[in-house]
Amino acid sequence: MNDPLPSRITGVRPLWAVEGARLTILGDGFSLDPLPDIRIGGTSARLASASSQALNVMVPPGLDGGRTSIRIDTAPGETAYVEVGAPLATGLHQVDNPAFDADGNLYVTFSGSRGQDTPISIFIVRRDGSREPFINGIPNPTSLAFDPAGRLHISSRFDGTVYRIDEDGTSKVVASELGVACGIAFDREGTLFVGDRSGSVLKVSNGKAEILATLPGSIAAFHLAFGPGGDLFVTGPTLGTHDSVYRISPEGRVAVFYDGFGRPQGLAFDDAGRLYVVDALAGRGGVYRFDAVGPASGGAEGPQPQPEQLVAAGGLVGLAFNTDGTLAIASSDTVYLLHAGVRGLLPFGSLIADR
Repeated sequence: MNDPLPSRITGVRPLWAVEGARLTILGDGFSLDPLPDIRIGGTSARLASASSQALNVMVPPGLDGGRTSIRIDTAPGETAYVEVGAPLATGLHQVDNPAFDADGNLYVTFSGSRGQDTPISIFIVRRDGSREPFINGIPNPTSLAFDPAGRLHISSRFDGTVYRIDEDGTSKVVASELGVACGIAFDREGTLFVGDRSGSVLKVSNGKAEILATLPGSIAAFHLAFGPGGDLFVTGPTLGTHDSVYRISPEGRVAVFYDGFGRPQGLAFDDAGRLYVVDALAGRGGVYRFDAVGPASGGAEGPQPQPEQLVAAGGLVGLAFNTDGTLAIASSDTVYLLHAGVRGLLPFGSLIADR
């Protein structure tokens, strides 16, 4: 009897992942009896399902991160690669995106359960991975955003307040009585927008809030990001079987941008104007990219865009781009760092210089 031909690897989807995520290895002639031994970065990976043309495997823990090899014992001489995100910070409680400053420091939260008095509200994770306490005394810190002048703002879902952190590290109330204040973002004029998860997107001027748009209420949090054309993009998981990414014009007109996610959460734009959205649906969660969002919508209808999955990861809540091309992705308790080669879109009119 002739020996079977060796297997061949033709690709990996997606090309970025973190520990515990599911990858698909594509190829030809994969052995099913016996099942192949698959190693990612030299560590044996658990096989979730298999066919002769696709192997679904789980990324093992404890990898160093970076460009990591994938090898199969039945495909001698064949090697594929995946970019693995290494844990940068653990023991957190994130609800929304972390945030990078101009120097590449990452700000993360310990939000805690509702009303919980936590010793530290915000931590700074330095470029070398060291973590330092930054701010305390803000109850349930929820969302982080820098204004165009580079000042950090923090929302509290507990007291419905947005705080600004001044250079000396003290906090100042910018606006209050904002409901269950979650996602925050700034437009090109530096005006603050806040998502009240009970169902309102608020525009805040001189400390006074008015309703810009009304959306279905969220069971978790609203997440906000401005696109390069000036439209505001919003997500907010509900109890439905699927949820939408909404697009809101400057005049407050609401349109569904995409309705194919199961539990969309944090979102951000890169400097090419491409939209990245975290979907936390069990089994196929990760980061998805829309290569184009089109011109400012004005509520106009058009064909629904289709996203590409870039990162395999379960249970994510947010993401943030650094100016050096790295990408931080956050679960509720861990932030991972990926060398993505993609830079984020800075706030409109930002005074933050490229580093």
